[in-house]
This record gives sequence, C-alpha cells and structure tokens, in this order.
Amino acid sequence: MLVSWDWLQQYVQLDMSPEQLSERLMMAGLNHEATDRHGADWAINLEVTSNRPDCLGHIGVAREISVLWNRPLTLPPADPHEGRTAVTELTQVALDAPELCCRYTARVIRGVKVGPSPVWLINRLATIGIAAINNVVDITNYVLMECGQPLHAFDLAGLHGSRIVVRRARSGENFLAINHKMYTLDPGMCVIADADRAVGLGGVMGGAETEVTSQTTEVLIEAAEFDPLSIRTTARKLSLHSDSSYRFERGLDPEGVAWASRRACELILELAGGELAEGAIDVGQKPRPREAITLRYAQIQRILGIHVRDNVTRQILTALGNRELRVEEESVEVIPPFWRRDLTREIDLIEEVARIHGYEKIPEDASVPMVPSHRTREDRVLAKVRHALCAAGFDEALTLSVVDENWSEAFSPWTASPALSASMPVLRRADRLRRSLIPSLLGARRTNEALANADIELFETAKVYLPTPGSLPQEDLMLALTSGRDFLAVKGVIEGLARALNRQARISVRPTRHELLDQARSCELWLAVPGAPDQLLGYLGEVSAAGLKRFELRAGTTVAELRLAVLIATADLVPQQSPLSVFPAVGRDLNLEMADTVAWADIEQTVREAAGDHLESLEFCEDYRDSKQVAAGHKRLLFRFALRSHVDTMTNQQADEIRDRIVAACQTRHGAKLLT
Repeated sequence: MLVSWDWLQQYVQLDMSPEQLSERLMMAGLNHEATDRHGADWAINLEVTSNRPDCLGHIGVAREISVLWNRPLTLPPADPHEGRTAVTELTQVALDAPELCCRYTARVIRGVKVGPSPVWLINRLATIGIAAINNVVDITNYVLMECGQPLHAFDLAGLHGSRIVVRRARSGENFLAINHKMYTLDPGMCVIADADRAVGLGGVMGGAETEVTSQTTEVLIEAAEFDPLSIRTTARKLSLHSDSSYRFERGLDPEGVAWASRRACELILELAGGELAEGAIDVGQKPRPREAITLRYAQIQRILGIHVRDNVTRQILTALGNRELRVEEESVEVIPPFWRRDLTREIDLIEEVARIHGYEKIPEDASVPMVPSHRTREDRVLAKVRHALCAAGFDEALTLSVVDENWSEAFSPWTASPALSASMPVLRRADRLRRSLIPSLLGARRTNEALANADIELFETAKVYLPTPGSLPQEDLMLALTSGRDFLAVKGVIEGLARALNRQARISVRPTRHELLDQARSCELWLAVPGAPDQLLGYLGEVSAAGLKRFELRAGTTVAELRLAVLIATADLVPQQSPLSVFPAVGRDLNLEMADTVAWADIEQTVREAAGDHLESLEFCEDYRDSKQVAAGHKRLLFRFALRSHVDTMTNQQADEIRDRIVAACQTRHGAKLLT
C-alpha cells in the first residue's frame, strides 16, 4: 500500500520525520517496505496484512497516526449539494443477486465537463503510481485510495434503458472490459448489467462500452458491497486483478459505501461541474449493528505481563473508534467501529492495547503465567513416524491437496466415487481434491528425476478427501511413501515403523489388484496387535510399467499408503525396554519345496507361531522355479532365521527341535517338503 506524505497531511498533522513515522507504524503492525522521494512528495510503501483492510486507504493510515501520536483527525465532510430532480427519475437499480452483492448504491450527476484533472490531483495519484485519465475517473481512483472503498463511474447515456441490473452472469456470456479485452463469464460471477448486456464485472472491473470519455455529460456513480469470496474467485479465474478486487476480497467498511459515494460526487461537482440528482438509490442490506465486546482489565496483565492503567486502556480503545457501552470497575464494554471487522473478541482488544501502548514497553522478562499443556496423541505418534522414516533414509515432502483429473484417476484405493472438483484450479488443470497422496508424491518424484537427484526417498502425511453422498467429504489422515528401493525393502521399512510404534505389532499381507501397481509385487497391508482384530493398514507395491509411463518416470519405484488412524489407535506411547540377551544366537537356513500358490506371508506366519518366543529374526532369501528341477506348479523357497534364549545358551539340539517343529508345521499347513 503506497501512501503520499502530502496527502496524509490533509487529515492529520505530521510533525515527525518520514523515518520516525515509518518506524512507529511498523511497531504498530504496518510493516515498512520503503520510502521514496517523488518530486516534492514522499511515497511510503506499507505492508498491510489481510486482517486490516481499513488501512488500504489514506484515511485508515491517518487514523492510525492520529491514535499513535495523539493528533486530531480531520475528515472531509462529503456533503455535496443536490439539485431538484430525483435520482429515481433518471435511473433504476434492480438487485437480482443479493448473495453476490449485498448492497448497491447509485447517484447521478448531469452536465459534467470531462477533461484533465488539476495538477494537485494528478500529482497525488502519480505519487502512489496511478496514471491520470480524466477528472471523473481520476476522482473515483482518488476516493478509492482515500478511504479504501472502490467506486465506478458509468456513462449514463451508454446504459441501455438507463437502468442497472445486478445479476449473475449467464453461462458463456461475453464481457468487454475497460482494458479492451473480451472475457467469457461463468454463472457464479457477479455482473453489473443494463437492460441488455453486461457493462461491468462487479467489484473487479468496469466495461469499455460505458466508460467515461470526453463526450460524457451524464455519469452514474456506483458504490457497492460485494461478496469477498465471489470477487476472489472471479478475479483468479479470469486472471483479472485490480485495486478494487484487492479490497473487496478483504471485506470493507459497510458504512463507508455511502460516504465514498457522497465524497466522489462532491469532488466531481467541484472539478467537473454539473448537477447532482436529489437523493441516492440504495438497495440491499443495510449494515448490521456490531456486537459488543467486554474487556476485563485483569486480562491485560495476565496476557501481556505488564500493567496498563484502566484510563489509558479506555483512551486507546476510544481513540481507535470503539464506542463505550458500559464502564465498570473491573471491565469496559465497547462496540467496535464498522471499519474494524477484525475486532470480535476480548483478545482482539488486548492486542490493540498492546500495539498502541507499544510492544517495546513490554520487557523481555515480563512474567506471563504459563499453563501446562501436552501434545495430542496424534502429534506424538506423528513425531515417532517422522523419526522412524527419517532414520530409514526418507525425506518429508509437502505437496498440494489438489491434482489434475488424470492423476486423480491413476490411484484411488479408498473409494470408487469420483473426486470432488474445485471451482478454481490451484495450478493449471489441478482441480481435483486428492483421494490418495501417492499421485502427488509420484509427481514430486518426477520433478526430482528431472533435476537428476540420485536418491528420491520421500514420505508425506496429509489428508485425503473421500466423497460422501449428501454431506461433506470424509477427511482421512494418510501416510504415503515413494522409494527407489524394491518391494521387500519398503515392506521392511513399514514393518520397522509399525514396531517403533508398538513392539508387538505385526504386519501381514493379502493379495490386491490396482492398475498402478505391479500385480506380482503389490499387496494389502494388515496390522495386528495383541487383543485386537486385524485392521487394514494400507497398500504397498511397485509401480507397474504402465504407471511409470503415466507419471513420466524413468526409474522403477515402490509406493505405499497407510491409514494413520490405525497407527495412532494401536500405538503404545509408553516407553518400553527389554534387556539384551547375553547369550549367543543360533542360525538356521531352510529350503522348502511347496506349491507355487503358497505365499511367503503364510509361511512367515507359520514359522513365527511354530518357533515361539525364541525366534529373534526371520529373513526371506529367495524363491526358485525351474521346470527341469522343480515339479510343475511348485517352487523352492529359501529363508533363514535366528534363535536366541534369554536364560541360557541355546544348544544345537534345542535349535534343531525348533527347526523340526517349523518344518512339520509347514508340511501340515502348506504341504511343504524339506530339501537337503
């Protein structure tokens, strides 16, 4: 927000230097970007946060200066002289879309002489980077930058039927803007129309067919209040941003609508002549009364750690425009001004007292009572998840919650319902709320491959959005991984993660089928903990050749997606420890022949049950198929395991007994035969 030093002096006395002004405003919340000389004037660039749209005009900044330096604030009267012809005899306004424009006002001036603006007006606009056009248009820009309320001037003669209709755009309707570009509109957009066509894009930009030119003699002054979300959506969809849309997106002072309209008419009469029609057309919703806020004086000391005298607190609040409703010994109740929409709670008033009183007056060692708190279970589990995955060599990624339709359809294991679409793409074609994190991570992998990064081990924790008929989507928290390692290696990482959260957790696998994943190297993951039924944890698999081509990946990758709700529910957050055995381990290798349909997961479960508590580790080595050495429909499976006792040294005889139990169990359950 650029403000002019000379312009500010119209409203408040500036008896400090520009440097002092900038520093004090910065300490009060208006960050200072730069101060540049512009002729005999200074242009001060201030960063205005989105919660302070009242400072998007010179009066708002002057009001801050008035409070900070305790100077009187002088505002223009905005009381134009009206003629005898009623405005309703010259034009009519129909508000057909009150949900997009809650209030619309119109005034008419006849007999204006459009021409160059006076030097003082040209200079003030030039200081803040606005080029002069003609006196009427310059005045609307001047009032906009004066109070922050956007205005628009129509050539009344160009309005068909001499009327205004505020309505939704028709599907495919075309609009020629003042920048002389044609735009195709959507039904959700708000247009200002005459009897036949759109002549303005509400809150964004006026139309070329009714712009004020040197031939204009009758002008209609528009001042309105538009829905911020509608303005933001329209401006982004059309890539058509303006000073007006920037302010409407942030919400404006509803009481400033009528004042800005009168102020513009007052200046037009002064600089362009003419006669103002009597009255104003004002349709729509009038400003609703603000709700009162109670500030307890004791809360200031508790939160800020310093004492501010009660009379000083009241003086600050009153100077900021708050109207006292009730004053008591321990509190004050005020009604905030309309231009401060951000003041809704007691803590907001405390913040105002702090910044006006001066943050620098709060000592660094001010005693502020602390309330003990702790992290939620979800936060504690997520911290363990991040620690385990980073220890396994993964980096955390953060991707957008929307993807394009092609990626959205690539992988959706949790629902078959179509993805929800956003009305405004965040990026080009990225308009589908994701039902899985994997497409986003594969996109990140593709980017890393393009940058020739050697190791691309990524994980992300975020929500997916699963459509639910007739209600809001189901938002589930997921954990997804993409790795250059193979299926078994990533499965091992997930098993390690599960055991990091619960030492007794066990992962089992079941077959699954997804187009994105290699059928022979993919599975469902199920989590088991003692005392609870098995739960579907997620999906794991190597990306198929078709999947690699779909995401334009060069090298193979393995992906997994897990339901964090399952991990959170089964996690054991009480620190656990068990003493290390001082006795040596005994290892055995087994080579079994069995039917080709027997899965390693089934063998693994059988081995664990048969070995019992002495089993320390179990490792798959390889499987072997050869029609010359192995019967048709059979395979040979080689695996190794380690046994250890915690009470004494395990003998070979004890290890052989456990091995024999394992072989017998595999033979009974799976028809396996030991090969020697």
